[in-house]
Amino acid sequence: MPDALDRRDFLKKAVGTTAALTAASSAFAAKGPAKASSRVVGANDIINLGVIGVGGRGSYLAGKFKKFGEDNPNSCRIAAVCDVYEKRKRQAAELHGVKGYLDYREVLALNDIDAVIVATPDHWHARVAMDALDRGKDVYCEKPMTHTIDEALQLARTVKETKRVLQVGSQTTSADQWHKAKKAIADGMIGQMIESQGSYHRNSIEGEWNWDIDPGAGPDGKGDNYIDWKTWLGPAPHRPWDADRYFRFRKYWDYSGGIATDLFFHVVAPLNICWSEPQFPYRVMAGGGIYVFKDEREVPDTFNLLADYPKGHSLVLSSSMANSRHIPGLIRGHLGSIVMVQHGEFERPTDHISVYPENKKILGEDYIAKFGTEEIDIPVDPADMMTTHIANFLSCVRSREKPTLDVDTALHAQVTISMAVQSYREGRVLFWDEKAMRVLPHAPLTSAAKS
Repeated sequence: MPDALDRRDFLKKAVGTTAALTAASSAFAAKGPAKASSRVVGANDIINLGVIGVGGRGSYLAGKFKKFGEDNPNSCRIAAVCDVYEKRKRQAAELHGVKGYLDYREVLALNDIDAVIVATPDHWHARVAMDALDRGKDVYCEKPMTHTIDEALQLARTVKETKRVLQVGSQTTSADQWHKAKKAIADGMIGQMIESQGSYHRNSIEGEWNWDIDPGAGPDGKGDNYIDWKTWLGPAPHRPWDADRYFRFRKYWDYSGGIATDLFFHVVAPLNICWSEPQFPYRVMAGGGIYVFKDEREVPDTFNLLADYPKGHSLVLSSSMANSRHIPGLIRGHLGSIVMVQHGEFERPTDHISVYPENKKILGEDYIAKFGTEEIDIPVDPADMMTTHIANFLSCVRSREKPTLDVDTALHAQVTISMAVQSYREGRVLFWDEKAMRVLPHAPLTSAAKS
């Protein structure tokens, strides 16, 4: 990873692999991602949203934002949709009663679009989000925030440069338990943090990410069957049309980090909220393999992550797409443990978190006087986390405040999980140099690591 990567060079590199975009809107391309001002959204103004990518997740998000707008008049509405697949574009446009586009830059060029929902495959998140920010749009970017660490660093810089709002779409972080756990830890209920743990397990008959393939769809398809494959590939390596790669992109490294980026983002991001502040790891390692689903996939169906942090604690995560048994989501401390997700499912609501003090001999008189020695249940608000996440984003579009899962918190999570992907693929332990903001194959001289 380079020490410094100019953002304009990064964008130009991505554009260079995508001739179809230039043909689609040459005038816009000639101007490049020049900055543009956006209207100030007043308290009573409806926020106009453009949805970029209306596959399974994008359609789901569009539906959620639409319902929020219906339940909360004058809050938001879907004003434009975009997808490289003609059928998806048409269906979404008809459903929401708006115009559909094949080229996302046409959506960004619309003056009445205030914000965009980015729900493309992962390898397009950074490019679309940065272009949107440069055009004066706020961004709700589906997780993972980006496909690579380079992209995450560039996106963080862009948010700061443009002073726009970016919320990463891991709605899990809007659940109340993380914020209650953060306070409990700050209050001293578990003492010094030692280890955070979590999991994300699934088991399905068809094998994870083996979504349906539409017969006849592709770059040679006519009418509804047309897919702009060159544009879809974008910054990824050029390949001939492959329906499995398009419809089941999470199985391939070119477009996804598999379990780590798709699922562990829902675990690492909220844990960063629980800690006193978001933290970069100094050492990351990962293991696993393709143990059950031996099809075309490149990403493992079973994946484990171990990260050590310079403040003196570790993160341990496990996941398998071939087994559905979770482990509790908790943080261990020297004086106690706090369990935020007893059932282990980070995206499933809970109505309380629990603190379990250690042995009386460990606790000391001051702790016992303040907290006692028995299990402590702390109630949490079980409000729907997706609705809360949407409300938070729209509120920040108006107030210009920092959202719950802001770019900085998401950057810390992205570095950890992307390093785990790299560690797995290279088969070695990796280190993070926080001063240089880059991955190293050995501990930096200034690292807090002593072993």
